Amino acid sequence: MPASVSLSNLSWATPDGSPLFHDLTLSFDAERTGIVGRNGTGKSTLLKLISGELQPTAGRVIAPASITMLRQEVAGHPDDTLTDLFGLRSELDLLDRAAAGFATAEELAEADWSLPARIDTALLRAGLAMPPDTPLAQLSGGQRPRAGLAALLLTEPEFLLLDEPTNTLDRAGRRAVIDLLHGWTGGAIVVSHDRESLEQMDTIVELTSLGATRYGGPYSVFRQQKALELEAARHELAHAEKTRTETARLAQQAAERKARKDRAGQRARAKGDQPKILMDAAKGWAETSDASNARLRKTRREAAETALTAARDRLEVLTPVQMDISPTGLPTGKMVLRLDAVTGGYDTDAPMIEELSLSLTGPERVVIAGPNGSGKTTLLKLITGEITPQRGEVQLMVPAALLDQHVTLLDPTQSLRENFRRLHPAADPRTAHAALARFGFRASDALRRASELSGGERLRAGLACALGATPPPMLLILDEPTNHLDLDSIAALEAALAAYDGALLVISHDEAFLQALGPHRTIRLKG
Repeated sequence: MPASVSLSNLSWATPDGSPLFHDLTLSFDAERTGIVGRNGTGKSTLLKLISGELQPTAGRVIAPASITMLRQEVAGHPDDTLTDLFGLRSELDLLDRAAAGFATAEELAEADWSLPARIDTALLRAGLAMPPDTPLAQLSGGQRPRAGLAALLLTEPEFLLLDEPTNTLDRAGRRAVIDLLHGWTGGAIVVSHDRESLEQMDTIVELTSLGATRYGGPYSVFRQQKALELEAARHELAHAEKTRTETARLAQQAAERKARKDRAGQRARAKGDQPKILMDAAKGWAETSDASNARLRKTRREAAETALTAARDRLEVLTPVQMDISPTGLPTGKMVLRLDAVTGGYDTDAPMIEELSLSLTGPERVVIAGPNGSGKTTLLKLITGEITPQRGEVQLMVPAALLDQHVTLLDPTQSLRENFRRLHPAADPRTAHAALARFGFRASDALRRASELSGGERLRAGLACALGATPPPMLLILDEPTNHLDLDSIAALEAALAAYDGALLVISHDEAFLQALGPHRTIRLKG
């Protein structure tokens, strides 16, 4: 039988007792399944429950023994090699001794002569053409996650569990993961916000506060279905609001009729036109009828309110987050930035940037591209003044704001309002609240500490604080802005940047994000 994973009536709560999953029943066949959802819905936690790293508070998980989860961080001793990462040093040492004629008969019986070829294959599948004795210290930041992927592939699992496998990879690393997923024939459960990777999936499972929903097909099919659901949810909400209004109108009419009947009964009693026994019987019947009608109206009101609440909750889950950036007023011919033969970096003996010249004019959108380690982030720090050039000149001619993937401009100990006022000292509390509200942080949300925010919320808060001045800065510098965002937050960022009329300088390996950005040109660094 093909390997499969099943979750039966699964429940799990955070250490403080907050429920994350309740009575979740879900199955995964031997196919490629993408897990999507807003940050905080439990995507990574779900993988840890499947792998056995976490135990459910109720229900059970049935998974094959051959299931492996990709390690995001490749750590180890400074002298370790790829062989040590794979945990195969003793096995390869045995092959070396056997080849030299020093192995015993018992050791020869245990020797796996296919191991070197399988190691080379795993490395190549992960996009690493290097020998197993390569020291880990020599691997770049983009190669280290791929080494972890190669170690995973070497075990030949029936099921792969991948948690944001492309998050820190450069373009070549992303391509290696996408190619791997494209050709994978076993089971794979992939948590990702990388739309290229998700396009390789056979099925998409979305986690929301309402539970888990399965969609057949890759990401593009999922988006089409979500658009239809959003439109249906809007109609459902409109119908629920109309039903509640109509129910309230009928209840008011019934109350007015009852009041008229009561007044008529009181007048008839006062006149004494009918025998008392008949009037008492009529009064009793009317009271019974009124009570029955009142219960029916209450039931209808409660049903209408329940339907309205459910419709609002569903629409809230489906509706993308909105961001509203004010105009910068940047003139088309205004010189924004000029670099003249700039050389610099952290190591004065081996500068990452050498003799680089470039300029930005007006609302240009420029992408800084290149593999990991080529100096992209160093260039941004030279532009913003965090690093002083060794030679050459940097001229930043308009107000600018830098937003990196970790949103370091926010002080995690401060509230959003405090962060805004720290960055904009002239702003009063009312101005701060108004700016934050344009990015979805309304009322008490503005008083939340930055440390309490999810990745998507933190980016929104960073944009609100960076672009909340009046007018906003004319140059926005973004360093891997989508790395820690969920898909809804990426969509919101793309929509906000589409409306931004200032200049953009962007580092990103997210090809779909760059296509949506619509850059005017790309500057490629080779390192």
